[in-house]
Amino acid sequence: MPAPTNRFKQALRNGDRQIGCWMSFAEAVTAEIMGTAGFDWLVIDGEHAPNDIRSVRNQLMALSASASHPVVRVPVGDTALIKMVLDAGAQTILVPMVESAEQTRELVQACRYPPQGVRGVGAGAARATMYGSITEYIQSADDQICLLVQVENRAGMAALDDILKVDGIDGVFIGPADLSTDMGYHGNSAAPEVRAAIADAMTRISAAGKAPGILGTNTEASQAYLDMGAQFLAVGIDVMLLAQASRALAAEWKAK
Repeated sequence: MPAPTNRFKQALRNGDRQIGCWMSFAEAVTAEIMGTAGFDWLVIDGEHAPNDIRSVRNQLMALSASASHPVVRVPVGDTALIKMVLDAGAQTILVPMVESAEQTRELVQACRYPPQGVRGVGAGAARATMYGSITEYIQSADDQICLLVQVENRAGMAALDDILKVDGIDGVFIGPADLSTDMGYHGNSAAPEVRAAIADAMTRISAAGKAPGILGTNTEASQAYLDMGAQFLAVGIDVMLLAQASRALAAEWKAK
């Protein structure tokens, strides 16, 4: 039995739009709830949420019956950490702060088994193989791993064309908050200069045959990114959704 087909990777290759949401609670029960919402993909955030490898694994388990595809954002592009996340069952990895083609090539290597890569071979006891029941996992896993690199500062933007030439990446995710701050706009991703840089990057990503992605945290931004050509778009963050809804509900009823 080969590794399961990565339907998210397949959708990106087909040019299908994928609408997703961020998950920052780092809890399996909230991941399971989010998995009922109908998003195409959900990010388990290991960079800014309080996740560790056990909580990542538990959220992957919570989403196993969901139609929403889990994307794990690791805190840093470390080979050992990527190995652990893949062994826990993730098939799609998002790596922040990618700034060069050399770094990108190292990430591709981390996601592949030898001789094409450097991923450690210990799958027999891992959740990725359903504890040895996916008997042809090692032979087939490389083709089903989806690697998304996150470009989110001026250095990454300057190296974007070189990054896009690296074989083995499926998409490039633009980080608007970090990019706008690095450009001197202190998180104001709606600044015209930032929007222009994002639009230009998305055009270049698409032209290179890769999928452009981004996160919008309000309706205006999400629509603007769709209009720029975002293919995989996250349209919210679970913590913000709860905060906004609960505050609005409290204000509505306290005003009566």
